[in-house]
Amino acid sequence: MGKRLLFFILTNILVMTTIVIVWSLITTYTGVSGTIDTGGPGLGIDLTALAVFSLLVGFSGAFISLAISRWIAKKMMKIKVLDPDGPLSAHERAVVEKVHRLSRAAGLMHMPEVGIYHSNEVNAFATGPSKKRSLIAVSSGLLNTMDDDAVEGVIAHEVAHVANGDMVTMTLLQGVVNTFVVFFSRIAAILVSRLVRSELQFVVRFAAIIIFQILFSILGSLVVMAYSRHREFHADRGGADLAGKDKMAHALRSLKAHVSRATANDRTDDSAIQTMKINGKGGVMNLFSSHPELDERIKRLEQQ
Repeated sequence: MGKRLLFFILTNILVMTTIVIVWSLITTYTGVSGTIDTGGPGLGIDLTALAVFSLLVGFSGAFISLAISRWIAKKMMKIKVLDPDGPLSAHERAVVEKVHRLSRAAGLMHMPEVGIYHSNEVNAFATGPSKKRSLIAVSSGLLNTMDDDAVEGVIAHEVAHVANGDMVTMTLLQGVVNTFVVFFSRIAAILVSRLVRSELQFVVRFAAIIIFQILFSILGSLVVMAYSRHREFHADRGGADLAGKDKMAHALRSLKAHVSRATANDRTDDSAIQTMKINGKGGVMNLFSSHPELDERIKRLEQQ
């Protein structure tokens, strides 16, 4: 899930920033009133108009990011989509069959697209705007490192994300976070712009909006990451229901063993220890992780 979440958050920030820039240019060069600074009492800000604007921009950014998430993932990761009706190697067909079998077990009416991308990282992720248009991709590093049961546990985990509709719920949460980001970034920008001469206010406000929006988006991502960690436990439980608790637990232990070996060998290249992006950093850094620590996930799975 980490890959898909990273793509989603970065795309969301870019989309929102683009919307704000385009809107600012339109209001500047067409004379359309786009200001929320009324010059009235108090802050002089029309908070109702700003709230509506923030809501529209925030959810537009989230849903546009969701709509193009599968396309972005394919392009950025150079994923080879496997055609189940086309010529496939035995290795590739085994992956497709696992995804389809587990998807049917999860009750999915439409089979996800299946893809493989070449990378040494041990990783897999699911993305897509809906259950009907989802993609499950695995790295060549994962397939070369793990045994068959562990691979099935990893794929079951990703199928559970699709079946649970995690991308849609994540999008709704991101839309709420975006709304607050746009709202408070514009208030902060207006207040900062009032500290300079009137002829410089537009430029300062324009720049401040972009800066504050990016900074607040990064802070807002902590909320999204926290929710992501919560959903990982559900995906583990779903993966256990689909592939069996033993295989899901074996997948997590295999990932932990891989991380331990990489750490022991002083392999500091992050790409070598991606492990499905599921290994939390621990301590304060866990706030910035999309996944809980592996030990905690194994513990919770065993307690079920």
